[in-house]
Amino acid sequence: MTTEPIQTRDIPDHSDILILGAGSAGCILANRLSADPARQVTLVEAGDFPTDPDVFDPAMWPRIQRRSYDWDYRTLPQPGTANRVHHWARGRMVGGSSGLHAMFHVRGHVSDYDRWVAMTGDPGWSYDALLPHFKATERYAEASDLHGTEGEMPILIPDTETHPLVRDYIAGWQELGLPRLADHNGREVIGTAPNSLMIRDGRRVTTAEAFLRPVLHRPNLHLLTSAEVHRLRIARHRVTGVEIRTPDGARVLSAGQVILSLGSVADPLLLMRSGVGDGQVLRAAGVGCVLESPELGRNLHDHMLGAGVVYRAREPLAPSRLQHSESLAYQSSRGLDVHAGAPDIVVGCVVAPSVSECFPMPAAGETYTLLFGVTHPTSRGELAITGPDLRDAPRIDPRYLSTEHDRSAFRSALGRARMVGETAALARWNGGEVLPGPDLRRADDLDAFIARAAITHHHPVATCAMGASERAVTRPDLTLRGLDNLAVVDASVIPAIPCGPIHAAVMAIAQKYASDLDA
Repeated sequence: MTTEPIQTRDIPDHSDILILGAGSAGCILANRLSADPARQVTLVEAGDFPTDPDVFDPAMWPRIQRRSYDWDYRTLPQPGTANRVHHWARGRMVGGSSGLHAMFHVRGHVSDYDRWVAMTGDPGWSYDALLPHFKATERYAEASDLHGTEGEMPILIPDTETHPLVRDYIAGWQELGLPRLADHNGREVIGTAPNSLMIRDGRRVTTAEAFLRPVLHRPNLHLLTSAEVHRLRIARHRVTGVEIRTPDGARVLSAGQVILSLGSVADPLLLMRSGVGDGQVLRAAGVGCVLESPELGRNLHDHMLGAGVVYRAREPLAPSRLQHSESLAYQSSRGLDVHAGAPDIVVGCVVAPSVSECFPMPAAGETYTLLFGVTHPTSRGELAITGPDLRDAPRIDPRYLSTEHDRSAFRSALGRARMVGETAALARWNGGEVLPGPDLRRADDLDAFIARAAITHHHPVATCAMGASERAVTRPDLTLRGLDNLAVVDASVIPAIPCGPIHAAVMAIAQKYASDLDA
């Protein structure tokens, strides 16, 4: 499919629905909500359709980060990770972060969504209630009670493409007693399997390619690209206008219903620039408070991975035919004989060297990496604006590894990575541990290594978390408390992170919101 930008029509000043952000949620919303020809829908995006072919080459992940189509946010130095600054890749393109992420498709465990129900008081957020919405976005090769085949996003379950090293890695977990699963989108996720991937014919598929391009011909759907959203105009508990900056100058757009789908970083920043948030934080940034929302930008949490347990390969490693990180193994730190319930740690196999910036990068083809991480971190951070303008750098403080739970779980995950690395199934590949090094065994030394090895998995959530409490930023129906015509639909509303990558959940959230709006 061509990656050339599409020429867009004249954009109306007023629409029925105005969607801010053409990312993983925004493209689905534009597709679903413009299906009604009587409804005028406008979609606004700061970037454009990507023309860099590397975006669509799975093997180029993650080297496409920090290019012109990445917002490349940066955190404050993190005491829990050796005072390092972490780069947060966020897509600045039509398709958003679905053009930068690792292409994994993992819904999470049933109990993840039980937590959402408990936090919102709404049974509509249960796994079973969301299942039709998951399936409505998916296109698996074979249908089942849990897999959809009629959706737009192709989901590949690798078979012959799986690297020989990864086949032996999966066998190593089986040797240790961990179940072999068909995939990680069943009711139980503890076990090992090849990663389900958003790849078709050897190419990355973004939400823009799957959901948006096929419907851009609709006369009631308007796409404005290269347009930065600066501020919301708010009066009488409504968004009365949206200030947009384009190469042709400033504009103000309006709509009966405004939807924020800018992501977990940009949503709260826009709201804060518009006078929504903690009044003290806003005043410090030179912004008057229009609407108090003290939890906005708080509850921030993210998945991290230790990069990693690196092994020297005993024989040359051919490159992955997929995207390097080919298999995840979810498990319980209580024991490898625990095969049901929520996992709390994860180990992944990367057919390449993978290390943080603290370590020299080993040679490709000569090493492989076992990543390790925590599925449900308890560290909570926050983000905030530092000034009234879009150009003012945000203050992002995830407070990584600030709880003993997270540090202890990371040590357990590191131990499991080493355990599988030493199995008989991987003996043909194992030429010796390069990192952290076979002599590193004491808990404090392991903690020091983890602090230097931990990297973001790029899954920030909860900065506009939905909840039943009046303090929650968004209601269970995703409307923003205090504003009558504004909803937030993306990862920022997730109140508690699922065990796996969040993209599948974001697609289901968008599908559910659109379905509920049309009901």
